[in-house]
Amino acid sequence: MTLKTNLIKARSHIIFLVALGCGLALVTAIDRSADTNKQGEQVGTQMAQFEDITPLPLAITGASGPDDLEYAQIAWRYFENNTDPTTGLVNSTDNYPSTTMWETGSYFVAVMSANRLGVIDEDEAIARIDLALDTLYTMRLFDGVLPNKAYNVRTGELVNYANQPVERGLGWSALDIARMVAALGHVNANYPALASKTARVLERWDLSQMIEDGQLIGGNIADGAVRRDQEGRVGYEQYAAKAMMLFGFDTYRAYDAESHLMVRDVEGQPIPVDTRLHRNITPAFTVSEPYLFDGLEFGFDARSARFATSIYAAQEARYRNTGILTAVSESHIDVAPYFVYSSVWGGGAEWAVMTFSGDRMDSRRTVTTKVAFAWDALFGTDYTRELITEIAPLGDPARGWPEGIYEADGTTNSSITVNTNALVLAALAFRVHGPLIRAHQ
Repeated sequence: MTLKTNLIKARSHIIFLVALGCGLALVTAIDRSADTNKQGEQVGTQMAQFEDITPLPLAITGASGPDDLEYAQIAWRYFENNTDPTTGLVNSTDNYPSTTMWETGSYFVAVMSANRLGVIDEDEAIARIDLALDTLYTMRLFDGVLPNKAYNVRTGELVNYANQPVERGLGWSALDIARMVAALGHVNANYPALASKTARVLERWDLSQMIEDGQLIGGNIADGAVRRDQEGRVGYEQYAAKAMMLFGFDTYRAYDAESHLMVRDVEGQPIPVDTRLHRNITPAFTVSEPYLFDGLEFGFDARSARFATSIYAAQEARYRNTGILTAVSESHIDVAPYFVYSSVWGGGAEWAVMTFSGDRMDSRRTVTTKVAFAWDALFGTDYTRELITEIAPLGDPARGWPEGIYEADGTTNSSITVNTNALVLAALAFRVHGPLIRAHQ
């Protein structure tokens, strides 16, 4: 077989490796540029408040703890119970057959993490992702451009948020798609045999439509027309920007957190908060989740390591100051309206719990399962071990991990979701193998 023939057969792998190298080089260059610019900033700037933050070291141990395999098997049960055998997609919550690109990305992360931990073998991991990739390739797109905001797990059809069919769809979420793109990058790094399939999925999606002038752009229907809105706030925006850079997209403005940054003191810690409104309705919020993804998947950069350290430290400090265990982020809840943002800072106040519409719902603040596992994997402190001790009894071997414990009365937040169980697996795999972007050996 000639060299030319081999190169042609390997072209999808070569293209991916070149794009990955370019994307990582772009992230590094921007990060270095940000560090250089920061040195010239005046002491009173927002970023200067993080100069004295020493990032906590990552707690990659190279080995699982004594209970980790049991915890991972509990998390994997969710995926055994909730994967549709026809489409390969996974329910967003237990027995609810709807999904988003964000949640499908979480499923891919769960599969790769379960394989790294030895919960499933590589053949099963590849087969699961392969089937879902076939569905992603054939499913209808919103206006033939990008994935819709929601899909029916059983049929792969476009639906609204009530899981009812909608002919045209709802539009697209740039953050959700970027989360899926990140997962596809991890698939390429860990299972090169699937690179050609991820490539054909990405080629079918017109990703250029969700990037404009270095920003992430969502598509929303307004009076029958598609309204293009900037999407993402500090934390989520930078994570999504990194994902798109993996494939060579220029998201320099989305990666630039400083332009829309204000800092609020919470428990003596500087907390990064976006100056823009959340959904153009309420003051923006800061939660743990985007920093958990960044650390577990990419291993942080110089800036996100400082931000994550401050956000974690504020939660530990709240516990030390009040005796109340604290591990907050966005999460499902088991009562209406079924989803809240439990913030470090949000809606103009510390520790606010907000609904989609911006109403306060502090009674549903949750000691969150996924946050406890993720902070423990990332930083491995005495406090994170206290969190795990509190959360560990909640695992249900027949269903998976619930969302956590309500702070107000100690009862269980019994909602069981794809995102929480995926993050548990990602955290346990990180402890052994480090960031997901590292190819699995």
